[in-house]
Amino acid sequence: MAGKPPTGDPVQDAPEVTAPQHAAAGLTAIGHSLRAAQRQMGVRRTALTLLRVNQKDGFDCPGCAWPEPDKRHTAEFCENGAKAVAEEATLRRITPAFFAVHSVADLAGRSGYWLGQQGRLTRPMYLAEGADHYEPVSWERAFGIIADELRALESPDEAVFYTSGRTSNEAAFLYQLFAREFGTNNLPDCSNMCHESSGSALTDTLGVGKGSVLLEDLYKADLLIVAGQNPGTNHPRMLSALEKAKRGGTKIMTVNPLPEAGLERFKNPQNARGLAGSGTPLTDLFLKIRLGGDQALFRLLNRLVLETEGAVDEGFVREHTHGYEEFAALARGADWDETLRATGLAREEILAALRMILDSERTVVCWAMGLTQHKHAVVTIKEIVNLLLLRGAIGRPGAGVCPVRGHSNVQGDRTMGIFERPAPAFLDALEKEFGFAPPREHGLDVVRAIRALRDGQAKVFLAMGGNFVSATPDTDVTEAAVRRARLTVHVSTKLNRSHVITGARALILPTLGRTERDRQRGGDQFVTVEDSMGMVHASRGRLDPASPHLLSEPAIVCRLARAVLGTASTTPWERFEEDYGTIRDRIARVIPGFEDFNARVSRPGGFTLPHAPRDSRTFPTTTGKANFTAAPMEYPHVPEGRLLLQTIRSHDQYNTTIYGLDDRYRGIKNGRRVVLLHPDDARDHGLADGAYADLVSEWTDGTERRAPGFRVVHYPTARGCAAAYYPETNVLVPLDHTADQSNTPASKSVIIRLEPTERPASTT
Repeated sequence: MAGKPPTGDPVQDAPEVTAPQHAAAGLTAIGHSLRAAQRQMGVRRTALTLLRVNQKDGFDCPGCAWPEPDKRHTAEFCENGAKAVAEEATLRRITPAFFAVHSVADLAGRSGYWLGQQGRLTRPMYLAEGADHYEPVSWERAFGIIADELRALESPDEAVFYTSGRTSNEAAFLYQLFAREFGTNNLPDCSNMCHESSGSALTDTLGVGKGSVLLEDLYKADLLIVAGQNPGTNHPRMLSALEKAKRGGTKIMTVNPLPEAGLERFKNPQNARGLAGSGTPLTDLFLKIRLGGDQALFRLLNRLVLETEGAVDEGFVREHTHGYEEFAALARGADWDETLRATGLAREEILAALRMILDSERTVVCWAMGLTQHKHAVVTIKEIVNLLLLRGAIGRPGAGVCPVRGHSNVQGDRTMGIFERPAPAFLDALEKEFGFAPPREHGLDVVRAIRALRDGQAKVFLAMGGNFVSATPDTDVTEAAVRRARLTVHVSTKLNRSHVITGARALILPTLGRTERDRQRGGDQFVTVEDSMGMVHASRGRLDPASPHLLSEPAIVCRLARAVLGTASTTPWERFEEDYGTIRDRIARVIPGFEDFNARVSRPGGFTLPHAPRDSRTFPTTTGKANFTAAPMEYPHVPEGRLLLQTIRSHDQYNTTIYGLDDRYRGIKNGRRVVLLHPDDARDHGLADGAYADLVSEWTDGTERRAPGFRVVHYPTARGCAAAYYPETNVLVPLDHTADQSNTPASKSVIIRLEPTERPASTT
């Protein structure tokens, strides 16, 4: 029955395991999509809602940031997109009566899956100091509580303003404007935990911290290298683009420790071949690389390109690059034996990769968190840029860099100024436009914010969306840090664990979702988002709001700013709330590329932001050219008897949102506490398939971090590597184990030992 949530947590201690699949999507994906949607929304609401997802006059999917083609299918969504929409447009509701029944302690003992399945939040809720239960509170009182706490701080820097990726451009711009007018650059966001390494590397090398390709470039490429990424689960609509490219003659190389069904074969549910046939094989060469070995691989490939006559685009290197000689001298020293140890690959595999690169005039490299969440992530991505620069593959159609962002609008939030280290030019533009002096000192990123909360240096934590506690590393440390806050505030559509790990006082502020009509005093409003390739377009919800007590994210920020800043602020917060077009007018005057914003975004499909390396082969770096880089080669060194763990998503989740307890493509059903091990590694540790073990991470601080009771699954992963789902294994990621320069948690390279244990007792 649609709208009915589960009454108790399901048993998760005995997952069923079958062989992993070798193809993604097809009829099965359609069935799962429709069943998930109908359970949450019912038949009629499912049809009305899903047919508007990612349409030019519809709403942007609240899932991933993959771009839409100009010509759209009637059903322009994937399985996980359908689940994301269903979770937001659900008929299930959480009322004050729910919180009267369930204490905070009770809710804290529930799984994240159970919490998320309870439905949409409908009223602002307040947890008073010393109270056991949340109670309803008026919006006016809620804003007053926040204002009192913020004004009582000794410094604005004692407040932290976190942002999730799904926040619209308009809400993000207002949020950073409010935080900076309040007096702080403490604006950590989810980018700090995923693609910060990409932004750092690309800014240093190309001058723009975004990808340089558009969707059409994938279709024009001779070679697509997909590294450290699982599109079949994390960005399923990317598979359609890969299929189109493959059918146009593009070769695809996959570099990943795990074989992934979607990259093996894609059964496109949009055509007869995918529904009735065997689908399209995608990967031409699969390099099953050891975790963290990517820099070594690309370093050796660069050496081999340098040694191949005619392989270097000497004209491009001479005219457009800087630092070639230093880079080339280091690359020529790449050692075969060390590379084979670091990567676990065979010599013949690397030579096959080289042949594909040399045969390609137009190469695109795509990557995701499998590359960004290592200690040496930034230099790894810079090594990839080195390869593309050698081949002249920047600023050429069908070639370039393609970091594939996760959250819808995570890139847009950063463009709008959600960044703890803002550029002086951006702050200058804010000051000129709004007439106040924004702070210039750098603020806190996610890891530093946790440390500040832990150490009592931050006292108020506000989150615009997201599930901070479950998304961040070192779970026990993070939860203890958050509990030290005087006040925690979460703007959310649904319940999650961050709402039950609270400061001394806590507020939950319910907001509109992407699917819902946003009606303000100025009439119906729309918001805008930026996809993973720099396309900006409108998003318009049509459903009635889940509750008459909801406010939109822009309205929440505007009312909060008025409550905190009062008459001292000359910013027209009330006007911004009434008419989002006035926000876009200001964005147009502050942020380059958004000139004439309202007119351009009103066109179907929106517009493309400028990208100097792509558009004109100009590079706004400190040297004025694209920069080759030379860095020592790094890869994880794992002690004897230990393994290297990467945290991963299941197919039944999106980031920290758990849709169900299955991972269909990997053959896991009804459970999440599983660890995937190569059969030989498992046998070396005396662990049969189906045995149970505790995962214990080892770090230089000597602290024991333990995730108990994981079922061992023999799996064809790279030797010496293990994989397990997050957020369950975030407890194993040390807070201080981060990427150099970007400070991103190194969640893909955690050294662990396995301690055999008994099967856990059943719990419900």
